Amino acid sequence: MYLNKVFVYGNLTRDPELRSLPSGIQVASFSIATNRVWNNKEGVKQESVEYHNIVVFGRQAETSAQYLKKGSSALIEGRLQTRSWEADGVKKYRTEIVADRVQFGPRGSGTGGGASQAAPAQDAKGASDKTEEAIKYPDEEINPDDIPF
Repeated sequence: MYLNKVFVYGNLTRDPELRSLPSGIQVASFSIATNRVWNNKEGVKQESVEYHNIVVFGRQAETSAQYLKKGSSALIEGRLQTRSWEADGVKKYRTEIVADRVQFGPRGSGTGGGASQAAPAQDAKGASDKTEEAIKYPDEEINPDDIPF
């Protein structure tokens, strides 16, 4: 059995670029940066960054281009694909992740994420999320024999 599955969670390094194929299908492309932190043999903290090229097709391409901006976080699920072409007599290659699913990260995490973290979200009544009352559970004990299933 063979498996080509990739999960990447990181921040966009640039705004998504939306294009259309001749068939009319939308294609969005962008890059995601992922960080790795570890301690070397001497115990000194080390850090490295990897950059991943992402390609999204169809409706997800449209929503990705609409809602994601540079600095936004996203979880990408997809497969690895390497393309090759010839330019000026030189063979070039590009490995990218073709996304099957794009999940947007928290809105306040990036520069283009929309609402700022400092401003609390407002509901329809104008009340802040932080002032909502806690869930009130019944004081009576529940007997497992009374549960009908």
